[in-house]
Amino acid sequence: MEKDSMGEMEVPADAYYGASTQRAVLNFPISGQPFPRRFIRALGVIKKAAAQTNRELGLLARRRARAITAAAQEVIDGKLDAQFPIDIYQTGSGTSTNTNANEVIANRATEILGRERGSKVIHPNDHVNLCQSSNDVIPTAIQLSAAMAIDDELIPALDQLRKALDAKSREFWAIVKTGRTHLQDATPIRLGQEFKGYAGQIEESIRRARGAIDELSRIPLGGTAVGTGLNSHPQYARSVAARLAKATGLPVKETPNHFHAQATLDALVAAHGALRTIATSLWKIGSDIRLMGTGPIAGLGELRLPETQPGSSIMPGKVNPVIIESMLMVIARVYGNDVTVLVSAQSGSMFELNVMMPVAGVATLESITLLAASARNFSERCIEGLLATDRGPELVERSPMLATALNPVIGYDEAAKIAKESIRTGRSDRNMRDNLRFSLIARLRRDPALIGARRISRVSRAGALFPSR
Repeated sequence: MEKDSMGEMEVPADAYYGASTQRAVLNFPISGQPFPRRFIRALGVIKKAAAQTNRELGLLARRRARAITAAAQEVIDGKLDAQFPIDIYQTGSGTSTNTNANEVIANRATEILGRERGSKVIHPNDHVNLCQSSNDVIPTAIQLSAAMAIDDELIPALDQLRKALDAKSREFWAIVKTGRTHLQDATPIRLGQEFKGYAGQIEESIRRARGAIDELSRIPLGGTAVGTGLNSHPQYARSVAARLAKATGLPVKETPNHFHAQATLDALVAAHGALRTIATSLWKIGSDIRLMGTGPIAGLGELRLPETQPGSSIMPGKVNPVIIESMLMVIARVYGNDVTVLVSAQSGSMFELNVMMPVAGVATLESITLLAASARNFSERCIEGLLATDRGPELVERSPMLATALNPVIGYDEAAKIAKESIRTGRSDRNMRDNLRFSLIARLRRDPALIGARRISRVSRAGALFPSR
């Protein structure tokens, strides 16, 4: 039997949590999904830094602070994950989970001091939660866990993909193919230039991911219940932020405005907006490569995608772009998570507090983890094994859009005639030199003034656009 401010409650004999946690377990039998490991780890990091800061400020006895620090480290290390059973669909402030952490750390710290679990020699609220409130701890844990996940998982995965795309850009640089706009033939482009564009998108994605870390690193810890810092030492917020920065290696700092930071999810909305943009870049790259790899006979066939598994249970030899399909489904989930974060931010604000924090935090962490895993998989199982075929150079030889280069010499209208004639007759652009010669002769007969040295030079350069190969 455990006791909290509401009375007695039966708790499993082997549990480190107490009555309040057990009430939440019974109150929220929703999804069976507890908070992810990264979030629990961030809670442990916060509780450890808080205990050390409170000891430094003379608010917590050395012996208690050491025991709380040791218990919080076990939370960080994942040794007590089974003690966090509360569903993510719970109280909108996440109070249940903060209380869960306080009870687990208090009971484990009490054991470390050699006392009986449940005796509250170390009290969940008075000692573990000292200078804190659920209203500043939970948003800080969300922001900290997301920032660490971006730094540890997403940025390294994106950098691996950027390097793979850059390597393919160099490998494919000599290959000239037909450019496309509106899914119609456009002027030629190097296949390597296309991949250089993809690498540039990922480079920008990394920049945006770092910007998201900066958004998330301004934490509300120290504002306690409504941002005033009631029951918190004046130096606590700055000191604990410095400890968190040292522990995580991130630019963690106290928010300049606690009232804003606790009343909104603006930082999370901005950070997930960066994730949505990164996902959109991955969608464009994956879709382009999938289109260039269509075929092998009836599609564009400019790229040969790695064969990773049989593509059909009925059609022998069929191979599908399954790695890209997997990534596109991840992106669809990220888009859904972005809506969840947005709705949570705009609908969950109750004056000085947002009350849809848990689901927004979990959605953000899921997006980061999925994007990191799919970007790495896309790099290793698709990009690194891509091969260019002869189809691109073959098609560019027949492209009527080569006539675009003639505009400065013979004008748009004459060049359009050549392009349309090429489309109508199906003649290869190798033959366009003859069309160009006849067009130039006809125009020179109409306008002898064109026979200046400068014009002759331009005409010569235009003729060089259409070599026999």
